[in-house]
Amino acid sequence: MSGFEQWADGFEAERERRAARADPDWTRAARPDPAVWASVQRFQTGEDGDGANLTAKADEAGDPEYARAVRLFIAEEQNHARLLALLLAAGGMPTLAGHWTDTAFVRVRRLMGLRLELLVLMVAEVVALRYYRALRDGSGDALTSEVAARILADEERHIPFHCARLHDSVAELPRVVRRPLLELWRGLLAGACLIVVADHGRALRALGMSRSRFLADVLVSSRPMVAAVLKRRPDVWPDTTPTRTADRRAG
Repeated sequence: MSGFEQWADGFEAERERRAARADPDWTRAARPDPAVWASVQRFQTGEDGDGANLTAKADEAGDPEYARAVRLFIAEEQNHARLLALLLAAGGMPTLAGHWTDTAFVRVRRLMGLRLELLVLMVAEVVALRYYRALRDGSGDALTSEVAARILADEERHIPFHCARLHDSVAELPRVVRRPLLELWRGLLAGACLIVVADHGRALRALGMSRSRFLADVLVSSRPMVAAVLKRRPDVWPDTTPTRTADRRAG
């Protein structure tokens, strides 16, 4: 049995649950802060994509259950793009044709093999985890909060899934390079997060969060992920829910 059969089955169960659940009530007008609207537009472009490059690399990895899970993961990301597009429409806002940060991110990922592509993808996933939590808790708009909560619930499952694959992949490397590689990843995460807080700073303020707190929360959340990837036999994947201390900071 593939180690990823359980992950794939979990994605399929979530797909069935999602199909049985009604969409949010789009007839409700969405009225978040204008800066938040602009931020959501940019995040929507990042969620939208066919995932063909990642799918091809997953197929090349030779594990059909992992490839099945990746396809289901991509379908969830595409659903996020759909939800955000409908949220924007509920507020009379268009989607963007693209954004330079997403274009650069995709181009970097496509230059790499599966291991490095997942590391870059994890940067986006970790940042998104904190962003959607802030959007859920700070938008002050019921429809926006509901959409953010649905996306956040998916992202909280995506992180352990990617950690599981990275654990297997990093274990193939010489022991001496494993931790330095993950520390370099945390440096990349910090750099990407600095770009996000510069680009979305006004939206973060509107959501009740400073740039420095967003950056700190993202970096703190990455520590258990690194630990899980480096463990010899991890039996528990990182918990992506915030600690009580983090909750108090975010309040």
